[in-house]
Amino acid sequence: MDLQPYVDAVRHELGVAAAAGGPEAEALAERLTAPLEPALRLALLESLSEAAEQITRELAPGSVHVRLNGRDPEFTVESAEADAPAPPVTDVADDEGGGTWRVSLRLPESLRPGVEGAARRDGISVNAWLVRAAASAVGGSGRQSRPAGKSFSGWVR
Repeated sequence: MDLQPYVDAVRHELGVAAAAGGPEAEALAERLTAPLEPALRLALLESLSEAAEQITRELAPGSVHVRLNGRDPEFTVESAEADAPAPPVTDVADDEGGGTWRVSLRLPESLRPGVEGAARRDGISVNAWLVRAAASAVGGSGRQSRPAGKSFSGWVR
């Protein structure tokens, strides 16, 4: 993305505004535009970087990156891999038939597409996905349900 047209537009607008102040103001504006160019470029880059961060939050698990190529920024978009291996699935069983605990959970609306997408990819409900995420966050305290006599342990290379 070429930033020069945007820098030139600000330079032009500064010249137009200074023209209203007479020849001395025009001369001052001319002297100020050269040192202002790096500051303008930096402000534009910061704005683009912040926009990329916001887009990344909405695209999660995909992402948008801003990289410099010389003096100009380039955007790269990384989408979530459709065939990326899914995280290990832990089925959380009720503790000895003790039932469930009902809790009201308020999440930011911006998380909704990511949570629903992750649950859909795993082929489970949003509630089941959230239960797995909570169990994983507290150290996998949920038990894995396995058929009796069918468990294995050891190392594999």
